[in-house]
Amino acid sequence: MENAVVDERAPRRVRHETRFRQLVVADVTDIAPAMRRITLTGPELEGFHSPGFDDHVKLFFPRPGETAPVKPPRPDAEPGAEMPIMRDFTPRHYDPQANRLVIDFALHESGPASDWARGAKAGDLLSLGGPRGSMLIPLAYDWHLLVGDETALPAIARRLEELPAGSLAIVVMAVAGPEHELPLTSAATTSVTWVHRPLAQAHDPQPFIQALAALDFPAGDWFSWIAAEAGVAKAVRSWLETERRAHPAWIKASGYWQR
Repeated sequence: MENAVVDERAPRRVRHETRFRQLVVADVTDIAPAMRRITLTGPELEGFHSPGFDDHVKLFFPRPGETAPVKPPRPDAEPGAEMPIMRDFTPRHYDPQANRLVIDFALHESGPASDWARGAKAGDLLSLGGPRGSMLIPLAYDWHLLVGDETALPAIARRLEELPAGSLAIVVMAVAGPEHELPLTSAATTSVTWVHRPLAQAHDPQPFIQALAALDFPAGDWFSWIAAEAGVAKAVRSWLETERRAHPAWIKASGYWQR
């Protein structure tokens, strides 16, 4: 029997033990007009593990009039058990020595997460679960393409910080205007194209496609990572496969939200 061929550049999924952690807000900082950075801490944060730059954790928010989130019911709970208010977020940075976890909130007009983040202050309680797993994307490509909107900024910024010297990354990032741009640092050689469009048009893939069409793609093998509104992510993936002959196995396109 012949040995199976293993693609060393294929993404690899790993699973983690899921824990429910009650944390406390240590610090709140506005890093852009619609981006608020909230740092969490607490004894239960010890042992937190997030090896994937685009990992998702569940954040559990207090209900109106309450100060602490409801704990999710056990799998064997009776039907109709009270469910917490929860949303997915990317761990921006974890410092095990300081026991601090940074989460960046893209503030929308309204919603449980944005409303909570706008009023968050040191000492407030927030609960966290996960990540349940990580999709580990190898570095063994000639270059990396990162495409996203405001909700993808934490993951893209984290990926750039984790890329080693000698890597090449091309970034296409859509935000509402120049004042919403954030500094992106990396040891890798990077090219960043900022696309400015109103938030009311965040569901339109054309600004992304026009920006990508104007770029000269380097030679070699490349991995595409895309995160935006679900329809935008799907359209950008389709365009890359059709117009730039992107390898279907070397693309990860995620709908971070839906119109």
